[in-house]
Amino acid sequence: MKFICDVHISYKLVRYLTLQGLETIHVNSLDNKWYTKDSEICRFADVNGLIVITKDEDFRNSFFLQHTPRKLIRILLGNISNESLISLFDKYLPLVQELMENDRFYLELGDSVTIYSFQE
Repeated sequence: MKFICDVHISYKLVRYLTLQGLETIHVNSLDNKWYTKDSEICRFADVNGLIVITKDEDFRNSFFLQHTPRKLIRILLGNISNESLISLFDKYLPLVQELMENDRFYLELGDSVTIYSFQE
């Protein structure tokens, strides 16, 4: 599994996922850093086989309307602590691994979990 974290996702999650042996980058490592357009992030993720991690609803809309990014995790918990965010990922990484078998998926993590997955 490989990830790209959107601008509002903590570098601590990037480090945690990297320590788990998962290739993870932050959008600020791209050429345009936080100015990178959502459409460019989606394209970069799809070309490089990355799962987008975001809090931004625009990515959800893009997933369902433009079918990009192909793999998306959206966090709905607002300003949670880094420890809580890391615990959330620790709990749900096995589920993400299962979803990797699908061509496209959307995983929403909040007070509950919502999954949409598609085989094409």
